[in-house]
Amino acid sequence: MKIVLHSQLSSLLPLIHPQVKILAIARLLSEVGTGFTLIYAPIFFVNQVGLSTTTVGFGLASASFSGFFGRILGGILTDSPRWGRRHTLLLATAISAVGSLVLATTNSFVTLVIGNLIYGLGIGLYWPATEAVVADSSEIDNRREAFAVTRLADHLGLAIGLILAGLVVTSIQSYRWLFVVDAISFVVFFVVVYVAMKTPDQLQNQQSQQPQNLTAWMVALSDRRFLIYMAANILFTIYISQIHSTLPLYLKNFISVGETTQGFTETTISTLFSWHLILVIICQLPITNILKRYSHPHALTVSAVLWAIGFSLIWVTDNFPSHQLIWVTLALAVLAMASVAYTPSAASVVTELAPESHRGIYFSLNSLCWALGAFIGSPLGGWALEQSPLITHNFWLGFVLSVAIAITILQYLNGVLVNSQ
Repeated sequence: MKIVLHSQLSSLLPLIHPQVKILAIARLLSEVGTGFTLIYAPIFFVNQVGLSTTTVGFGLASASFSGFFGRILGGILTDSPRWGRRHTLLLATAISAVGSLVLATTNSFVTLVIGNLIYGLGIGLYWPATEAVVADSSEIDNRREAFAVTRLADHLGLAIGLILAGLVVTSIQSYRWLFVVDAISFVVFFVVVYVAMKTPDQLQNQQSQQPQNLTAWMVALSDRRFLIYMAANILFTIYISQIHSTLPLYLKNFISVGETTQGFTETTISTLFSWHLILVIICQLPITNILKRYSHPHALTVSAVLWAIGFSLIWVTDNFPSHQLIWVTLALAVLAMASVAYTPSAASVVTELAPESHRGIYFSLNSLCWALGAFIGSPLGGWALEQSPLITHNFWLGFVLSVAIAITILQYLNGVLVNSQ
């Protein structure tokens, strides 16, 4: 994997703007910290702090509540001549670091909620600004590759963090230090951006000099092409939410492996999702390069077809019991390719639709699609797992059928974009 990535990056990096490279390094370091807490946060709050699983679920969900407002504020500040991309990133990472430190000191439900509210606000501010930086610092010819490089950095950092977190927990038997490391990673991000990153708004010297107001939001919300894209994007984000929220529990509790009534073991599930993450890292750049020859709606259509195949293979895993491990391994491989086909093209189409002075607001609305997708997808998956076996095991076919809706929307979007040229 190291040799393959080195070859891919060596040929691609000379085409990437230095500011994107700096941002990718900062994001990699920050995601290492996120990897430390991704899996172990619920375990810490339940097993060491002593909170109930329901309470912890509500506490963690509070980050989404503040993240919703953070995304809106992030879009406003990102496009503001007074704040801009760089200062919004600095504010976001500073707030996130504070949130991580509060979570490190959690000993009650109140501090859990406070920490997550602060943390969610910082993450909400972060996404519109970081996506706008990549958009500002890339040309049309290599924009997908620029977004792919930053996503690759995210996944590499996450993988490193997951591995190191296990070593830290095993060595010192303390979960609180995981949140301290997460806070430190945000501080490192802050320092890298502060020292090495220029104000991205000055890169093209076309930053709006007018304060952002309700008019800017109305421009985005009245953009017919963007609204069509958002309809498809919400479906994609619902699909992505199933990988992280529904699928692990489904494989553990609802798949009968072999002749037993038990699902896959925790070790097997961990190995399967590590396999998924490794494929995401390896396939990110090659698939982006292959799909570069297609329009954004057509590239997203390829992603939609891959999502349908992946969900079909999950359905096959239970309904055709022989060789279940092979089926689910193939499913996660296809879903990895679907994910990497989606992210660069989705971010690129937002960049091309948004006026430069309103990119922050467009990316804010794009980020809200992710929040809405998780808000719909996670409860929907939870509901399906609590129903009769007929619904639970055929739930995945519903997503397969919904892909037809996504493809129809994308083909309509492609026609609108062609006619608007």
